[in-house]
Amino acid sequence: MSRIPFAALLIIFLLVPLECMAQTASTPAPAPAAPGAPASGSASSVSPEQAQLLKSSEAFIRNLFAWGPNFKLKLGPLAPSFSVDFYTLPLQVTLNGQTDGGTFFVSKDGKTFVRGDMFETSSDPYAENRAKIHVDGNPSKGPNDARVIVVAFSDFQCPHCREFYEALKVLEPKYPQVRFVYKDFPLAQIHPWATTAAVGARCAFMQRPEAFWQLHDAIFQNQEVISAENVWDKILAFARATNLDADALKTCMSSSEPIAAIEANVRDGQKLSVNSTPTIFVNGRPVVGGDRVTLEQYIDYELQVNRVAFNAPPSPAATSPRSAATLKH
Repeated sequence: MSRIPFAALLIIFLLVPLECMAQTASTPAPAPAAPGAPASGSASSVSPEQAQLLKSSEAFIRNLFAWGPNFKLKLGPLAPSFSVDFYTLPLQVTLNGQTDGGTFFVSKDGKTFVRGDMFETSSDPYAENRAKIHVDGNPSKGPNDARVIVVAFSDFQCPHCREFYEALKVLEPKYPQVRFVYKDFPLAQIHPWATTAAVGARCAFMQRPEAFWQLHDAIFQNQEVISAENVWDKILAFARATNLDADALKTCMSSSEPIAAIEANVRDGQKLSVNSTPTIFVNGRPVVGGDRVTLEQYIDYELQVNRVAFNAPPSPAATSPRSAATLKH
């Protein structure tokens, strides 16, 4: 399908810039729900009032975004929110085989619909994101005890990820006190060689961690000449140029270990609602698209306000799971 209709859908729905985006292969598209039907669970698990609220919410959402019957919606289940007067309303929308999701809020009386984020003001709004990001076992640059950690979910075939790679050439020397972490998020449905490239880079990391960045740079520098047909040959050539054992790399690329690591990163991204690349997190603050100016703003702010390294023991005051959650090393 053309990306234009789905791009328009996502811009309206999520209000974020469209970068490289697709439903990942490891996430099956949900079966379309019948209009007004509960999103999950049996009918007996939803009260008549909630069932009616889901039905009226779907009608309102379809009218709000001009989503006709070709847009398949899955709403719910309704869940508590930070406000006692509102439900959290998860929503998935499918168009021509591509699926995306988001979260809305609907008042319990059905009179108010909120599009956006809702935060509990007494807690750190990004603690939950940090708790979901695992950086252990992934390529990184910078000190392990950094107070600021920049985590990038990236795809080697994504042109916007290549732009972020160019931005990193400026950011990394400017912020030597920051840790930069790479996490795989290949969009296999639209990028046919991205997963193979991720496997090759992961095998380089497993053979010699610093060699990952050499392959990382070589892949992005040569992105336009790599194809699904030659990606294996290109990766092995890059490996030889970095003095890696090409035969060992080839054996590794045929094994299940690198795939398992990549899939773990994809699951991390899905838990964070990552659906486009690059998606960057600066101490848990998301930056979709990796805009350099925004990244510098977030990094500068975090360097100013965070005075304790992430691997330091929590203070006695940090007793709440939300406030105490940190990036896992």
